[in-house]
Amino acid sequence: MPTVGILAYGSLIEGPGAEIEVARLRTESNVRTPFKIEFARKSQTRGYGPTLVPVAVGGDHVLAHIIILKEGISESEACDLVWRRETRQIGSGKRYVPSDHPGENTTVVKRAGKMQSIDTVLYTHIAANIQPLTAQELARLAVESIGKAEPGMDGITYLMDALGRGLKTPLSDAYEAEVKRLAGADSLEDALQKLRSRRTAL
Repeated sequence: MPTVGILAYGSLIEGPGAEIEVARLRTESNVRTPFKIEFARKSQTRGYGPTLVPVAVGGDHVLAHIIILKEGISESEACDLVWRRETRQIGSGKRYVPSDHPGENTTVVKRAGKMQSIDTVLYTHIAANIQPLTAQELARLAVESIGKAEPGMDGITYLMDALGRGLKTPLSDAYEAEVKRLAGADSLEDALQKLRSRRTAL
């Protein structure tokens, strides 16, 4: 039976969710995305902080993992697993139904083809929606996400996690520097603490 994997380059690496964890056979690390990625989507579940998505303009091929699924899990079942995780519906049993006309907020499961000897590698695609796509705009959104998002789900924590696993994009260095400048901090950890303290004091 063909092997199936899920390409992970964002929060899917740290938090694949219970269903994918159960289905996981092993993980291939130190691979690069076959398409370019940037912090180009503001996510409602992250207080509208920036998240990583595929982009047609800008971005770069970034470090990623392939979560290789256990033998017997079909491509269709894998699509369901990753779609439910990305749409916060883990455990619902809902099935992924491809859309002929996906909108800006539609999560689409696509094929990256064969990678690292894995026959079929899947990934999710959702549209970029940050304009203008600049380090200044990313930092503004990340700072404003503090207090809007659940603890640990804000844009700065997401940025810290991404940088912590070695991810770099054309905007990541300037984005990090601008967050620190806005917060008056020497590190992202310090920025996060200061911004949380300010929100609590309001």
